[in-house]
Amino acid sequence: MTSSLRTADILARRLAAAGCRTAFGMPGGEVLTFVDALGAAGLRFVLVRHENAGGFMAEGVHHRDDAPGVLVATVGPGALNAVNVAENAREDRVPLIVVTGAVDTDTAARYTHQVLDQRAVFGAVCKASLTMVPGAAEAIADKAIAIATDGRPGPVHIDLPISVADAPAVEAAAQRRRPTLPLVPAQTPAFEAARAALAGARRPLIVAGVDAVNEGLTGLTATAEALGAPVITSYKAKGLIAEDHPLALGGAGLSPLADTHLLPLVREADAVILAGYDPVEMRIGWQDAFDPDAQTVIDISAVPNTHYMHQGSVNVHGAIGPTLAALTEGTGQATGWSGRIEEVRAALGAAFATGPDWGPAAVIDTCRRVLPRDALASADSGAHRILLSQMWRCFETRALVQSSGLCTMGCAVPLAMGMSLASPDRTVVSFSGDAGFLMVAGELATAADLGLRTIFVVFVDRSLALIELKQRQRQMNNAGVDFGRTDFAALGRAMGGQGASVASVADLEAALEAALAADTFTVIAAEIDRRAYDGRI
Repeated sequence: MTSSLRTADILARRLAAAGCRTAFGMPGGEVLTFVDALGAAGLRFVLVRHENAGGFMAEGVHHRDDAPGVLVATVGPGALNAVNVAENAREDRVPLIVVTGAVDTDTAARYTHQVLDQRAVFGAVCKASLTMVPGAAEAIADKAIAIATDGRPGPVHIDLPISVADAPAVEAAAQRRRPTLPLVPAQTPAFEAARAALAGARRPLIVAGVDAVNEGLTGLTATAEALGAPVITSYKAKGLIAEDHPLALGGAGLSPLADTHLLPLVREADAVILAGYDPVEMRIGWQDAFDPDAQTVIDISAVPNTHYMHQGSVNVHGAIGPTLAALTEGTGQATGWSGRIEEVRAALGAAFATGPDWGPAAVIDTCRRVLPRDALASADSGAHRILLSQMWRCFETRALVQSSGLCTMGCAVPLAMGMSLASPDRTVVSFSGDAGFLMVAGELATAADLGLRTIFVVFVDRSLALIELKQRQRQMNNAGVDFGRTDFAALGRAMGGQGASVASVADLEAALEAALAADTFTVIAAEIDRRAYDGRI
């Protein structure tokens, strides 16, 4: 690096000031200056095997350190490989800075090789798409970080042209001040009416979501206890209340079986508090799940409700914790549930019980029992995720991460790797279907490079089980959902880790104990029947 400051250095320094310590990607010649600048600013650059996986690793790190994730991609195909994870970050409310190399504008006027409108592509899947220029490097960097993290977080794209990255720059301005949500909601007549209704409620209920997680809400348990209100969370918000608490009803979003117990309870409530509840995770059964005419529905969110998935009696745009405090001040405990909460908890426990047979439920139950209480987990998309999200109990936020809004496959392995990298002292386990695992199996080489001790559990049924189930439900012929056998345990060993194939609880217990003692990653292939999810989700 030369002694003069470059535009790339300004961007890297601003990312470091925002708390970023690691960047992921696959470099090309167009981003070499930026990779060099990241190192000079104190950020570690991790080479991955695919940009999409790199973005999920960045998200995994974010879930542990709360700083924006950083993904670096070169021009053209490298950039386009990042589109899926950028859209995932938008729908899952993850702050992600995507920096792509770009051909200089004057060159692109005549040169066509690998030239495309990257800002148009990323503008469709990001909160913003910006082009770096030397004279406004600080402003653009600050703007990108602010947009990515303010309100409802999400991805921001920055095109970094080759000559701009190397252009001399001067660092002068202090980091710009950021807008914040109001800490105390306005005491409007509608808000006062909602508070009065809540004080008089006999059956209050709380639905909490990802906005509350992103805010860092810590007082939900105390609020629920003060009101005597049961708590349903979205999948992303699992752990906002410890799921062994008597008021906790677990996560909701994708399981029709869980909905048969949860939605009737929601309709019985006379007051519903939506605490940072973002319905992007929810399926159609949760559309208009609340009746603002028959119930007092208080919708507290980081952004105004323009999705219309549901409507509130009162909509509060602001910080969730202070709003909850203002709403519930002086409110007594409700007495109208009269054993109903215990009844629903028992029904959910029976619906998702392990049962005597080997299968996905036994795999999940065994992992939860053998692994530490504070183990961190990730789940891929597929039938296993629906079952896992109901059975896997969380005792802190972000203890189970997944793609809930976009529901993209191939996310669990890199998410777990990012969490392992950021929290090497914690046990981290990922759960994947065999198809999703094969999409990202090359990242096992990255896990070996990084010396990670992540445990990768693969549900092996040689089928797209959820799609095959839907195919049968529609009485269609089996087509395009089955595939051949892969020796996942051997694959794990070949890529530098341990591997085990299991087909019983005892085998799985032994494999997990060995994985906990290993100094490298472990792939555990759990062989299950392809129709093992029938009636379970």
